[in-house]
Amino acid sequence: MKAFRMNVSRCNGCHSCQIACKDEHVGNNWMPYAWPQPEWGQFWCKVLVFERGSLGAAIPGDKNVRMHSNTRTDYVALLCQLCVDAPCISGCPYNAISTRADGLVWIDPKKCTGCQLCISTCPYGVIYYNAGLQLAQKCTGCAHLLDRESWKWGARCADNCCTEALQFGEESELNLTGTATLYPEFGLTTRVKYLDLPMGKRYVSGTVYNPSTNDVIEGATCTLSGAGSGSITSDEWGDFWFDKLSPGIYTITISASGKTKTVSNIDLTEKDGNVGDIALT
Repeated sequence: MKAFRMNVSRCNGCHSCQIACKDEHVGNNWMPYAWPQPEWGQFWCKVLVFERGSLGAAIPGDKNVRMHSNTRTDYVALLCQLCVDAPCISGCPYNAISTRADGLVWIDPKKCTGCQLCISTCPYGVIYYNAGLQLAQKCTGCAHLLDRESWKWGARCADNCCTEALQFGEESELNLTGTATLYPEFGLTTRVKYLDLPMGKRYVSGTVYNPSTNDVIEGATCTLSGAGSGSITSDEWGDFWFDKLSPGIYTITISASGKTKTVSNIDLTEKDGNVGDIALT
């Protein structure tokens, strides 16, 4: 069975996958697999952007604190999730949607009547309506290429990924260890798997500095405790960040050159956090 694997931590947001999909399908008639994708309004492969983190907040009683912003951005490629029991198939009264022998979920453009019922059944929102052609369209997994014996490079979106964050191939040959389904709350089993998804996780950051010199401190030991644990060192900018945390209450203890400071009651139950600039005195 064909499958996709995306390592979110490797994606740099270049949108090459999205561009490759447009290049392959806009203006190109790949019948009987698919009519051309419209230039506007449809993204059979779409890059979602998740901005996390926040502006720094002053620490009570610390007059030397400076406002500092630490944010993170994650990118997630959204395409047909290749559901094992795809709701769009059962939601189509005209049997226009089916799962191919290789696992690709396909809308037959010759059978589709344009009733749009499948669009409402897809919780991922990856089925589009082409008003000009009066039919539903979505990612085809580049089936028109896969069925060519001479084509060895899989789906165009994955083939065009410069960081290899997005991979396509046989499900049994992809390393799916630690991966998860996008939006598992939908209760669907899919053949598109993701590693290091940002949803449901928290992020906390800060900057360590010496108030007497007003210089940042590189190499300070930052220890996390509470709802999770871990230890890292501040970078050359004095920054540190703990990512992919479970929601909860945390404490961070920072040590360098015999000096220690603790920031308690960091509330990450509802959103990401930034403890701001921490003066190590």
